[in-house]
Amino acid sequence: MNESVPTEPFRPADDVTHHVGYLLKRAQAALRGAMDKVLREHGLTVPQYATLELLALHPGMSNADLARATFVSRQSGNVVLRGLQDAGLLTRPATADHGRARPARLTEEGHTRLAAVQAAVYAVEERMVEAIPPQRVATLLTDLDRIAAALEDRPAEPA
Repeated sequence: MNESVPTEPFRPADDVTHHVGYLLKRAQAALRGAMDKVLREHGLTVPQYATLELLALHPGMSNADLARATFVSRQSGNVVLRGLQDAGLLTRPATADHGRARPARLTEEGHTRLAAVQAAVYAVEERMVEAIPPQRVATLLTDLDRIAAALEDRPAEPA
């Protein structure tokens, strides 16, 4: 028998603490707090750590690209880059070859600091993911991407 179950249109829960947005923000705040705690022990902030991770994967990213990818303003991104450069963790040319972009690259010390902190950060993510049944993690990742895509007015990544 092929019966279809009627679906009702989405309505938020009566209690705001059960809304999807509230629960996403609660999870984000908990993640940020846990990351702040482990990163503080290594003298880094979340935006600094994210910048190091991104530059390790994509050397030469510009301030604008890094700011977008780390969810900070261009001005804040520039402050992050300057701080990492002053700490000897990355280098940027004094002037731009073309336009205004000054591509950043990790120094040897930057790679070393990143390697030292990755285990602690990855342990936070592992704690977070262990709260979810393993067979649901891939679906969660897809759903989170779909949520972001819907709010950014862009197509979701293919599953």
